[in-house]
Amino acid sequence: MRRSGRGFAGKAASMILCGGLIGLFLAAALFPVAVMSPRLASPAGGAADSLPSYFLTFRPPQASRVYAADGTTPLAVFFNEFRTDVPLGDISQNMQNAIVAAEDRNFYHHHGVDLRGVFRSFVDNGKGGQRQGASTLTMQYVRMVRVAAATTPQQVLDASQDTLGRKVSEMAYAVQVEKQLSKSEILNRYLNLAPFGNSAYGVDAASRIYFRKSPQRLTVGEAALLAGMVKAPSGFDPTTTAGYPQAVQRRRYVIDAMVKTGAITPAQATAALAEPIPRHVATVGNGCLVAASHRWGFFCDYFRRWWDSQPAFGATTFQREQLLRNGGYRITTTMDVAATASAFRRIHQQISDHNRDALMLAAVQPGTGRVLALAANRRFAVDDPGRPANKLSSDPAKRARGLRGTYPDTVNPIITGGGGVDGYQAGSTFKLFTLVAALEAGLPLSTTITAGTRARTHYPIDPANPAACPGTHFYCPGNAGESEAGVYDMWSAFGHSVNTYFVPLEEQVGAQKVVDVAKRFGIQFRAPGDAAIADDPRAAAQWGAFTLGVSASTPLDLAGAYATLAADGRYCAPTPVSSIETADGGILHAGEPTCRQATTPDVARTALDAARCPVGDDAQLGDCAGSGTAPQARDAVGHPVFGKTGTTDNQRTAALVLGTTSFVVAGYLADPDWPSTTQHMSHTIVNPAVWNTVADYMRGEPGIQFRTPSDTRSESGGG
Repeated sequence: MRRSGRGFAGKAASMILCGGLIGLFLAAALFPVAVMSPRLASPAGGAADSLPSYFLTFRPPQASRVYAADGTTPLAVFFNEFRTDVPLGDISQNMQNAIVAAEDRNFYHHHGVDLRGVFRSFVDNGKGGQRQGASTLTMQYVRMVRVAAATTPQQVLDASQDTLGRKVSEMAYAVQVEKQLSKSEILNRYLNLAPFGNSAYGVDAASRIYFRKSPQRLTVGEAALLAGMVKAPSGFDPTTTAGYPQAVQRRRYVIDAMVKTGAITPAQATAALAEPIPRHVATVGNGCLVAASHRWGFFCDYFRRWWDSQPAFGATTFQREQLLRNGGYRITTTMDVAATASAFRRIHQQISDHNRDALMLAAVQPGTGRVLALAANRRFAVDDPGRPANKLSSDPAKRARGLRGTYPDTVNPIITGGGGVDGYQAGSTFKLFTLVAALEAGLPLSTTITAGTRARTHYPIDPANPAACPGTHFYCPGNAGESEAGVYDMWSAFGHSVNTYFVPLEEQVGAQKVVDVAKRFGIQFRAPGDAAIADDPRAAAQWGAFTLGVSASTPLDLAGAYATLAADGRYCAPTPVSSIETADGGILHAGEPTCRQATTPDVARTALDAARCPVGDDAQLGDCAGSGTAPQARDAVGHPVFGKTGTTDNQRTAALVLGTTSFVVAGYLADPDWPSTTQHMSHTIVNPAVWNTVADYMRGEPGIQFRTPSDTRSESGGG
């Protein structure tokens, strides 16, 4: 009798508590409070008399996916939470049925709160057994949104702590949510928001991580496993030793519940129980360090750095990064998969990944600035303890301190610059800027200069410098060989790369004007010393060696500069992006070509005519006077080409830029760890890699001739 009395009293107490809770709920839901504290009205606070807008508009963080130019080859995924929202129609009915069976069997029959469930919960909890939550799917959705939308730790605590006040506010909000959203909308949002463990947020991510398939193809057993994990993702994790048996039991519970709700038959349940449970999950790569990044990582890294530099994506780098990681964008880049593969293949035909010297190629499209390929004889990767370590730095000072170099593994932007990488001297490729400046000044390509073995100038220099005229403080550069002395015009001097022609021409035009052309053509002047001179007209006017390429630049800088000629003088800033699609299907108009007229079309066409001479092509407006410094290029490509070689003092860098009307490649051979290396860089390494990459791209393409100036006097400086 006593035991019976205690049981009756316990049940009575439970019913009283349940009634009290229901009364509180009804008061909150049906009788709005006229005056409410700010804390209760906050996103993570208590119930309000109207539904806050974020319950309807909140979008959880979603991963942004980056693809190559073909729109299908994945390059990278960026995320804080690995999630991609999908419509309910793309989620299997099995998954929908499983989550309802696991979390809220009366989901389709209540209006946000299951009063019978609340009553049952209090009775069961009063018996002292396993506690029952009685939270409906709608109430759980309310809680998840409030936590996700919280902006302070206190709001997170208010939305998640186990208190009567939180429960009451969830009930009130749940009722109002059900007035605003249909059951399908609530279920869809719930499945896209819920965590599933192992970095999987939302059912799409969970399906791909655990089963390597889309959620539309989930079987009964797979859906039951995922639905069972929502309650406690870590506790029911089948990939852990402790979680596996719990996941097995939890899946059985969900499958049994699906039978009870009529979602499946007992025979289907038996088959579902026999399905294997995964013990391992797919690896989720975040950022550019993913499986394929050793080939595509340089481009991906360039994209990320580009994104971080765009004010359109936020006021600070942090804001831009967060937008990328949370925005759910589908980003199609400009990277040409075939061109990139070709560049890597051609590089590796010339040099090993383990060579301290880096052979770096950058390819752009004239007229758009679209970066088509970035490649080097490096793995885009961190120095992996599981692999042989990077070699000691080639820089003697760093080597003496035991510092390792950036080969074979690196994440430095050695091809594009930035992040502490200023670039490398490009040698005589910079003679292009003197050529353009001379044409802009009205000098014709036929301008002749008698080039001696050394050129006497009025540029000041340290008298102790070997380039100083003997006994003076004036700059007197020489040529690569004494045989280059003679009479030249711009065609022949550019084709044979005659220093003692171009330094006097630079002095005649004005070095500051040559520097200005380089700026207009996209040379970045990243090195502080270079930038200080370039930004000071008086200092730039004395930069006599500028035309010989003593300023640091990168393959991407140079490719963009030469592409300006093929685009009729329009410089287009390099861009890695073709299109950016938002999570809801909209288009962001960022990354579109940013172009400016860097010089007139006639000047560009005239300069390009001279630029055919170095690479074995024939000038249309004049005479190259023999083969140039890279005469094999024209025959290798089989199309009209233009370009220029470059070699620095003591051959510390070797460069070749080569282009057609649609494709321009710049290649450097340099030592990124020690740009002032004492090693000699060979054109026999860099040149074939460049012209074969161009040839591969142009194979099968129609041969298009370069346009001539509209003014027939342009070859003489007219127009």
